[in-house]
Amino acid sequence: MTEAALERVFEEVVRWRRRIHEHPELGFEERRTSALVEETLHAAGIETARVAQTGVVGVLRGARPGSTLAFRADMDALPLQERSGEPFSSKIPDVMHACGHDAHTAMLLGAAVSLAQEREHLAGTLKFFFQPAEEGPGGALPMIEAGVMRAPVVDGVAMLHVSPLLPSGVFGTRHGAMSASCDDFAIRIHGRGGHGAYPHGAVDTIPTAAEIVGAIQRIASREIDPLRSVVISVGVIRGGYRRNIVADETVLEGTIRCLDEGVRKSIPSRLERIVKGICEAHRATYDIEFEFGYPSVFNDPHFTDRAVAALRDADQVVVDIPEPSMGAEDFAYFAQHAPGCYLRLGVALPGIADPPMAHSPEFRLDERALASGVRAFRALAHALPASWAPRTEPDAAPVPRVS
Repeated sequence: MTEAALERVFEEVVRWRRRIHEHPELGFEERRTSALVEETLHAAGIETARVAQTGVVGVLRGARPGSTLAFRADMDALPLQERSGEPFSSKIPDVMHACGHDAHTAMLLGAAVSLAQEREHLAGTLKFFFQPAEEGPGGALPMIEAGVMRAPVVDGVAMLHVSPLLPSGVFGTRHGAMSASCDDFAIRIHGRGGHGAYPHGAVDTIPTAAEIVGAIQRIASREIDPLRSVVISVGVIRGGYRRNIVADETVLEGTIRCLDEGVRKSIPSRLERIVKGICEAHRATYDIEFEFGYPSVFNDPHFTDRAVAALRDADQVVVDIPEPSMGAEDFAYFAQHAPGCYLRLGVALPGIADPPMAHSPEFRLDERALASGVRAFRALAHALPASWAPRTEPDAAPVPRVS
């Protein structure tokens, strides 16, 4: 494809991104976005299928033999009222693309459309995963259960995620853990209500809850190897009725983030041991619930090295990220089924020293970086299927409803 043709694609990518940004949709509600993706892929001659309610899969078969490479972009927005000041700000109250998923979708769509015009130069098969509900409750597993990693079996899977911490157009990645696991807990403390003037006749759950909040922080500081990170955060404390009433019930809700699977599995028993001890000491009882969420994203070292080499061969700047993020990503599930590579794409706006981070209502990005994202997907699509060895896993049923 000529540079002039690519420039036209880049212009279309910006238009798509702004169109999606103006009409954000929450998880499993991405009907407008899915329709745009499906119509655009179909018009480009790419096989399409609807999966996982609002997910879309595109399949592009190259003219030469090779492996199967998948790219993933997430489509959902967040429940935030936008305050970015952009002229194309969200038109939907209390919903905003504050994590760049509009950019992810637009970049992958641009790459797919441009690659469809070059299929005679492509090896293997390309799959384009447009995923719903990354922000919750999770769309990766439903897509996998629908068969997107099979028929043909995916040999490698890659994604881009925008980052305001990297210079615009610069990519970053690392071997191994790229993001943390994400698990949630809820602790319900039961006591005995009473008058605030006569606490000895009651069992007050609020000071019990306060003691639990402080004590569970010592799991990270005193029970876990400091080199094996864990974060336990209490985000909700709910209890009490009135200033002079002893609360008979208080609820704590929080999140647990880990980079090590062994540490992750040990946290529930450690947490419950502390809760049980404190509640017994204060004559209270408790209920505790754990909800295991996304695992840690693991970048396959060999596949990541090949991806980085392909980007650098295409004159893209790639830097090493020294530390993983304690954020979570359900791309982890795709990377459990095939070698994976999670790449960050810098979108920092020039001249802003302390930019609003993702999930901020003021989040903005440098749209000039979108061209770099499209170029990155294209570079990987041309290089990896021709050189990355196909896996030997037996094939299975095809993705349903391919048109």
